[in-house]
Amino acid sequence: MFNIVTLNNISPVGLRRFPGDRYQIRENCTNPDAILLRSYDMHDFVIPSSLKAVARAGAGVNNIPVAALSERGIPVFNTPGANANAVKELVLAGMFLGARNICQAWRYAQSLDGDDESLNEQVEAGKKRFVGFELPGRTLGVIGLGAIGVLVANAALKLGMRVVGYDPELTVRRAWQLSSEAVQAASVEDLLSRSDFVTIHVPLAESTRDLINAERISRMRTGATLLNFSRHGIVNDDAVLRALDQGKLNAYICDFPKVRLKSHERVVVLPHIGASTLEAEENCAVMAADQLRDFLEDGNITNSVNFPEVVMPRNSGARVALVNANVPNMLGQISTTLARANLNILDMLNKSRGELAYTLADVEGAIPAGVLGELAAIEGVLSVRAI
Repeated sequence: MFNIVTLNNISPVGLRRFPGDRYQIRENCTNPDAILLRSYDMHDFVIPSSLKAVARAGAGVNNIPVAALSERGIPVFNTPGANANAVKELVLAGMFLGARNICQAWRYAQSLDGDDESLNEQVEAGKKRFVGFELPGRTLGVIGLGAIGVLVANAALKLGMRVVGYDPELTVRRAWQLSSEAVQAASVEDLLSRSDFVTIHVPLAESTRDLINAERISRMRTGATLLNFSRHGIVNDDAVLRALDQGKLNAYICDFPKVRLKSHERVVVLPHIGASTLEAEENCAVMAADQLRDFLEDGNITNSVNFPEVVMPRNSGARVALVNANVPNMLGQISTTLARANLNILDMLNKSRGELAYTLADVEGAIPAGVLGELAAIEGVLSVRAI
């Protein structure tokens, strides 16, 4: 029986992926096998010795102590692409908000007083303040062409926009999905100089903090609109506010309210609702649950942010799953230990990622507890279990 602890409310659609005869879903447990969460901050969370995996029903993992879990040999899973359509739709909405001054016009309409005739007069006199522009023929710059960025780019093209994209780590899979009409930028600066709208879809890391700063904003077209539905911290708030006050930027649309931002006339802040749709929550929960099950039951790893992808079809017999430091002669020691126990290896797969390596080995017969102890005693082994 596996114990799954949920640190946030998880869609019941996802939780139903765990068979009741093999899994217990709990909000509190002293010996969880896995943790399933959304935005709960785990950085002060005491990691129990029983923990084997953590899965986030979402893409970003800034709320999870990935490095500390890696040191314990614990994979962290996320769900890239599961909420992509929800974010894409909000980005498109954000472009309309910026282009047509919709929020400013709404606030103006709400402020009107008097009878209907008076309101009509005020509307006719005031509507000129909210003249906007249309999207066809404008250029959208997309920084980050992962699951969300590709969907945004393709949708913008269908709206009649031109699209410039930049992603030095563009995968083959995403390249196949991206429309051939999208144009590649040579750099962030190149993209900014060519775009009327700029949308950002990259994770927050030290390399992306203040990615859009004063110097880069100076490269943007005058009157451009900036959208941030990734993470707060990727865009420098001070630089954006100065650019708005100076007329360099037309508008800033983001999903992360801050005191200084929310009161600015040319800023539209939303309460972090990029992935807040029933469909996205269900998709993320299902994907996270399936990945946890595949790992707990068969040792397979997909969509881990700290482990390599390792998927091996199951053979008859028992399976060993082993995490170790990525150093020489580990496979030799693992194989030798299994051979000493007269365990014939039916299949084996080993991959590494950075400082970690992960091995699956299927062997004939049951694995004696003593063998697991010997494997765990090998210097550099972080965790080992029989499946």
